[in-house]
Amino acid sequence: MPPDLFSAPPPPPPPLAPLTLAEAADDDALLSRFLDAVAAKGLELYAEQEEAILELLAGRHVILNTPTGSGKSLVAAAAHFFALSRGKRSIYTCPIKALVNEKFLSLCRDFGPERVGMMTGDATVNADAPILCCTAEILANQALARGDYAGLAVVIMDEFHYYSDQERGVAWQVPLVALARTRFLLMSATLGDTKAIEREVERRTGIPVAVVRSDRRPVPLHFEWSETPLAERVEQLILERRAPAYLVHFTQRSAAETAQALMSLAICTKEEKAALSEALVGARFTSPYGKELKRWLRHGIGVHHAGLLPRYRILVEQLAQKGLLKLICGTDTLGVGINVPLRTVVFTQLWKYGGTKASTLSVRDFRQIAGRAGRKGYDDIGHVVVQAPEWTIA
Repeated sequence: MPPDLFSAPPPPPPPLAPLTLAEAADDDALLSRFLDAVAAKGLELYAEQEEAILELLAGRHVILNTPTGSGKSLVAAAAHFFALSRGKRSIYTCPIKALVNEKFLSLCRDFGPERVGMMTGDATVNADAPILCCTAEILANQALARGDYAGLAVVIMDEFHYYSDQERGVAWQVPLVALARTRFLLMSATLGDTKAIEREVERRTGIPVAVVRSDRRPVPLHFEWSETPLAERVEQLILERRAPAYLVHFTQRSAAETAQALMSLAICTKEEKAALSEALVGARFTSPYGKELKRWLRHGIGVHHAGLLPRYRILVEQLAQKGLLKLICGTDTLGVGINVPLRTVVFTQLWKYGGTKASTLSVRDFRQIAGRAGRKGYDDIGHVVVQAPEWTIA
């Protein structure tokens, strides 16, 4: 028999396999291929997405300031696709390692693992790939060390509001200064006036900056305040079918304490607990904290913060994405783009310790975290509950 009868069929191409250089010379063909891939996923572009994608195709810088859940990731995918098809290199930066890992896996699914690399302080995978996902600090170091010789045609900065952060903002500022031949896509749900940034980027690169803004959310938010004890309020949310809910804390310890306190509630049905037990088969919980986490997970409660081992954090995210967790007790890592589907966000308090003193949560941070409520395609409305007196919120 011919030997090819025994060989496995080649895997199908990824959704966003690039065009050839000859095909990519035609902007219309490039756009048409990307739109076909979007349609194949069952998606339809919003007006803001379409505007931003056309500006990128025309070679301009883009500042994309639209709410959480408005599809900024799809615009970023277009930027990667255009660069890849033209034989150029693109890079995507995230503020935290957990988000780098998540984005790396997402880009691998869209473009194929051979075309995507990742760099964090802990791990490096396929670092010379045409698409690279890394932390903002790693890009800043590359920009300082090599400048335009780094060969980065496109840089996508997620959570660009970190630009004004006193401690970490320099990592978002350096590439804008050091990479004069790069096209930038700067994305955030909470940006203020960007005119100074627009002027400086245009002056340094000679390329116009297009600003795409919108306040329209695919899923509107409903806000309410509550002075009911947290356990009682959570029980009400479950009875009112407002789960899954994320309970926001500002220390890892308080998140764990709340998870333990909520173990007394009847959160899941027998069937839901059986599904959780099945999903946890094969998961390793070797550390003492891991064994505590296993108890909470079996009860339908997840814990999520930067102090978790990566395998535990990924497990919580996977269970949440499957709809198996009713509650997640976590820190404000939720505000930096962790992809966990939620119906409700509950702020357990409105103040946090900022390193030198405790202060009220900023409006920007509140909006970033609250914006995670409401799942497109699942919810007609997202709920935001603040455990604080009315006068505190007003």
